[in-house]
Amino acid sequence: MKKNRYSNNKLNNQTVNHIHDKLSKGKGFQVKPPKQHKQPQQSKQPPVRISFLGGLNEIGKNITVIECQNDIILVDCGMAFPDGDMLGVDLVIPDFSYVEQNYERVRGIVLTHGHEDHIGGLPFLLAKVNVPIYGTPLTLGLVENKLREHSLINKAKLNVVNAGDSIKLGCMEVKFIHVNHSIPDAVAFAIKTPGGTVVHTGDFKIDCTPISGEMIDLSSFAKVGDEGVLALLGESTNAERPGYTPTEMMVSESLDTLFKKAENYRIIIATFASNVNRVQQIINCAEKYGRKVAFSGRSMVNYMDVAKRLGYLNLPDNILIDIDMLNRYSPEQVVLVTTGSQGEPMSALSRMAYSDHRKVMVGEGDFIIISANPIPGNEKTVGNVVDELLKRGCKVIYESMYDVHVSGHACQEELKILHRLVKPKFFIPVHGEQKHLRKHAELAEFLGMDKKHIFIGDIGSTVEITEDGMKEVGKVPAGKVFVDGLGVGDVGSIVLRDRKHLGQDGLIIIVASLDVYDGHVISGPDIVSRGFVYVRESEGLLEEVRTLALNILEDCAEKNIHEWGIIKNRIKDEISKLISQRTRRSPMILPILQEV
Repeated sequence: MKKNRYSNNKLNNQTVNHIHDKLSKGKGFQVKPPKQHKQPQQSKQPPVRISFLGGLNEIGKNITVIECQNDIILVDCGMAFPDGDMLGVDLVIPDFSYVEQNYERVRGIVLTHGHEDHIGGLPFLLAKVNVPIYGTPLTLGLVENKLREHSLINKAKLNVVNAGDSIKLGCMEVKFIHVNHSIPDAVAFAIKTPGGTVVHTGDFKIDCTPISGEMIDLSSFAKVGDEGVLALLGESTNAERPGYTPTEMMVSESLDTLFKKAENYRIIIATFASNVNRVQQIINCAEKYGRKVAFSGRSMVNYMDVAKRLGYLNLPDNILIDIDMLNRYSPEQVVLVTTGSQGEPMSALSRMAYSDHRKVMVGEGDFIIISANPIPGNEKTVGNVVDELLKRGCKVIYESMYDVHVSGHACQEELKILHRLVKPKFFIPVHGEQKHLRKHAELAEFLGMDKKHIFIGDIGSTVEITEDGMKEVGKVPAGKVFVDGLGVGDVGSIVLRDRKHLGQDGLIIIVASLDVYDGHVISGPDIVSRGFVYVRESEGLLEEVRTLALNILEDCAEKNIHEWGIIKNRIKDEISKLISQRTRRSPMILPILQEV
């Protein structure tokens, strides 16, 4: 019997027998299609909006805004350290304008881990808007310490969540997934929204033999992937590096070898204060070789206090000593763990290198290990510190061949594994400079993802995602806010430009007193030079400047020009021309006029 076009429809036995009878009697029979019932139209899933206030095209300052329906959650709230041209700036934090404008809709902040580039901006945000914060025990312990310094701890809403738990924030449900990183208690997030599931990896690597805790919870990523993932936000820090990130256990073996080699030296080890696992490895080696351990550097002491209080640091009895007690022990009996692995000018190791440390003097009896790789851009400052230590006769281990540091970030093969497990429909690379984001995007394409399903954004970018597609839908207020002392945001690009100008070419101040009635000069003009030329060797030039300024002031008085702006601009313009002709320099010129 020829198959008709309705043969796929399910028919009951009575209908089948009826058809058979008709055909056997030779009578024609027309099969009518079953009556179609109108299916109720399903409501369209709401879009998920993701905005980036930091963490794209830069290292640090990570903060992401995820919106669905009328609810907002923030992932992390970090800070960044200033570049070399940000003169006088202490910290760089995100612009929180968008969060402030939508404060009523913010249901909470979820934190991936306790590094400064993920939690350092919290005190500045909470000073403006007080929203609940959710994180793992160590992460919130470090946050608590930070908020106490800013006198914000009493009003903060801190909520401890363990890896494996889920929390409800408005219409969204956030599952905390355990990952490996260079600090314990790091997590990724699977954020279930009415519009679909968004996975944010945070900082991670795949370490089968971590120093503390379990290996990354790959089964949870696989489960989320099987259930369907709308979008993956994946960290890109090591996207340029092929292969796998080495296990932290490799560092333990290297440290053991170096401790043997330094049996007659005092050992000083510089590492990141937040690298609790690395400090634990150092303590384990110190115990094995009968050494006491002291900490140096404010951030190192603070981090270790929190880790010790919460049980993330396993300390044998009587192994810790105060830094003031170092001189009571012979060099081969102690290990000093310090900050300064990035050559920061005010760090403990830098002060030791330049003989500026109040409690530690270094010299030929010191074996110094720098257990960290220079962050891109810090190579020169780290090199300067190493040179100074070598000049003082110290033995310095800083080369990568000694395996005294491994990264906390996933390399290409680990990123591939996570992509394969999560199986996202759309992908957004995050946490990195443009080269890192591009390389991660290429990796996703290599795995078979359509280029149209990948979005490389910038700070301020807002992308809207639905099952049908992903598109950029404009910008939100975003950028860099500079923290200088107690001032937040009062230093902008103009101030930095002036500081750079002063630092490069110096300053000339022209002070004069003018008659209040006719504008003629009563006293001055006096010339003050700072950072421009050495006055005693340039008296002729400064006298030319004084004469020119006097002529300009008198000419303005003769022409009845009394507008201060016009007078000052003439002084600036004409004196700038004179100095440029004589010196090829462009100092800042500041006229100060007063009427008498």
